[in-house]
Amino acid sequence: MAFDAIVVNSLARELNEMLEGTKIDKVYQPEKDEVCLKIRAGKDNYKLVLSASPSHPRVYIADNYEKQNPKKAPVFCMTLRKHIQSGVIAGVVQVGFERIIRIAIDSYDELREKTRKYLYVEIMGKHSNIILVHDTENRILDSIKRVPPSVSRLRQILPGMAYELPPVQDKINPMANIDRQELIDRIRSCDMQIFKAIYSNILGLSPTVAREICYRLDIDKSMSSLEIGDGEIDRIIKEINIMFGKLELGQAYPNMIIDQKRDKIVEFSSIKLNQYEDLTEINFDRVSQAIESYYISKDIKDRINQRASAMKKSLQIKLDRVNNKIKKQNQELLESEKADDYRVKGELLTSYIYMVQKGMEEVELDNFYDNNSKIRVSLNKNLTPSENAQKYFKKYNKMKNASEEISKQIKINLEESEYLENSLLAIENCDNDKDLKEIREELIREGYIKSYRMPKKDIKPNTQYLKYMSSGGNLIMVGKNNKQNDYLTLRLADNEDLWFHTKNIPGSHVVLKCAGKKVLDEEILEAATLAAYYSKAKMSANVPVDYTIKKHVKKPSGAKPGMVIYETNKTAYVTPSDEAKAKIRGFE
Repeated sequence: MAFDAIVVNSLARELNEMLEGTKIDKVYQPEKDEVCLKIRAGKDNYKLVLSASPSHPRVYIADNYEKQNPKKAPVFCMTLRKHIQSGVIAGVVQVGFERIIRIAIDSYDELREKTRKYLYVEIMGKHSNIILVHDTENRILDSIKRVPPSVSRLRQILPGMAYELPPVQDKINPMANIDRQELIDRIRSCDMQIFKAIYSNILGLSPTVAREICYRLDIDKSMSSLEIGDGEIDRIIKEINIMFGKLELGQAYPNMIIDQKRDKIVEFSSIKLNQYEDLTEINFDRVSQAIESYYISKDIKDRINQRASAMKKSLQIKLDRVNNKIKKQNQELLESEKADDYRVKGELLTSYIYMVQKGMEEVELDNFYDNNSKIRVSLNKNLTPSENAQKYFKKYNKMKNASEEISKQIKINLEESEYLENSLLAIENCDNDKDLKEIREELIREGYIKSYRMPKKDIKPNTQYLKYMSSGGNLIMVGKNNKQNDYLTLRLADNEDLWFHTKNIPGSHVVLKCAGKKVLDEEILEAATLAAYYSKAKMSANVPVDYTIKKHVKKPSGAKPGMVIYETNKTAYVTPSDEAKAKIRGFE
């Protein structure tokens, strides 16, 4: 869901109530587009997070915020420390009914004169920004993202320039009295679904809120705006007035909607969302808590993706190169299969040497390898019959040796391709920096990433594998990367435990701890489902998952991390999904 103006309105009121009169104790900038203000409020301390992330911009008071700060503070951080550190927050407001929060801060300058600065947080997707402005001069002191004319000809944001608010949207402000006829004219002038017409013409509404208005009024949200009657529009206006009347009274309803079947967060809001009555609603005491809960997992994944992008690109290039090599070698292997043709011709020439004379360019012989069918054999007229036969034998031996070598190379390259596929999958499954670091160190050791320092080899992973509990009460362990896979399979699994892996598909090693005891069929399906879910076939149906007891799983000498061979297996077919995974109880 978008961080819409309704959330901003509720949040600004909450922040003003909590932070007015408090002191900014410290200023940090752990990310290039994120600032954290450590605030002292009597006996209480708060962390106010301001993020201009292009994908997840937001403002909130954090209860769980631990990020490493760079050794050298960025320029914007130093500017904030100079102008607002030790300052007092005089107030927090929403600007207009836009997605803009303005924090007023009183502090003293170098001459010990009291000055006021404004910190504007513009929550506008990829154009989001955090801007420090001098009050009396309305001059930009600095911003977390500088916007020169080369980036935007319409609105520049640079130190020394006058601060101007973003262009006002041509929409009706719901915090003022809505002009009935204007709304009717606007809705009737656009041919679109009614819920789209609502958020396209009323300031600050997200698609979710527009759908909520339709849901509350039992109006089909897909109805054309050209078909809706005046009576329905009157009801829409009345519902908007009720909704925004509660906002003006500060009656926020912080909540988050979760789809437990798919184990996913769906929405968050500061108003009640009746449209999701079939899903689970979690309530919070503060808007900030709802924002933090919603964004923390999304933000972590985005940051990891940013840091992993170069690694994934490098591995993908190597994978494409290896796969192209395999394709070429398979073609060469196909060609080398003609070697037997040369052997047959050599042997026929030897057997029928009395029928061949020097100077002949071709001879037709009976092929006793093929029911004496006729076969034409090309000859070099400058060679003797015996020399022609030897020439065919030499071609045969050369191609036979090439075939053996090509087969060896194909096997090596297939193993490398599988390893690279598993490494890319492990990166996709990363949900924290530690996991990503562990994968990177392994890739350095294997020579896929260059580094000035070779990481220390450690058999035990530094990160935690996934744990689930089967319906029969047995532990299921899932490796998230190659190192964890090796550790689970070769160290933690007992010989009689069950081991699972997708058949000929890159994926995680899964171990069902049972020590040889009989397990339920349902438990086998649960472990197989996890193996399929944490594999490249996650989005596929009827995924084949092989399983066997661990003693039948071996790691060949010199094999890459995560690579094993197995035998005496059975195969289960499962369809992985978020809903299926959510039914299997996970735990720390």
